[in-house]
Amino acid sequence: MTSYGTIPTSTAPGTSSDLDFVSRGKQRLKAGLATRVPWRLMFDFHSFTLPFNFHETFSRIKTNIVYFRMNYVIIVLLILFFSLIWHPISLIVFTAMLAVWLFLYFLRDEPLILFGRLINDRLVMAVLSVFTLVFLFLTKATLNILLSLLIGAVLVLIHAALRKTDDLFLDEGATTVYTFGSDAPGTSVSLYSS
Repeated sequence: MTSYGTIPTSTAPGTSSDLDFVSRGKQRLKAGLATRVPWRLMFDFHSFTLPFNFHETFSRIKTNIVYFRMNYVIIVLLILFFSLIWHPISLIVFTAMLAVWLFLYFLRDEPLILFGRLINDRLVMAVLSVFTLVFLFLTKATLNILLSLLIGAVLVLIHAALRKTDDLFLDEGATTVYTFGSDAPGTSVSLYSS
């Protein structure tokens, strides 16, 4: 076999795999952040109204938490991060746990399989949340952590209660009813039937 016209190149043994790893990481970061809803849709001021009754409030909260799940996690993690600025050990632990969050929740491009079983995104989020809190509580920044989580939860609930859900669609072409038990990112169902 001849290779006329090709220019031979030589690469260092580890360079190619390092570049591939960085390239895959960038692609996974873009794909992982693509599952979040655009911030302008989340904070569209024309979509905020007071709910009429408790049932509508609960329905809005349930729908918005599923739809904006990735955005809400980012908001709560940012509030937690800023609350730990004056606790360097807690900040180091939080940064390490944030790296775990990135690889196991935000940047995964394939489903997580453990012992031959498919692990749900909500379970991954719950387990990571528990581990993050346990490790942070071990750093003795309990008051900061509890206050930041309370502030984050209140902000999420206020947004979820006030944000209308009639314009939220996971896939504009789908016409099936969205169920609360399924995973929002990556599914092709809408929130309401047409």
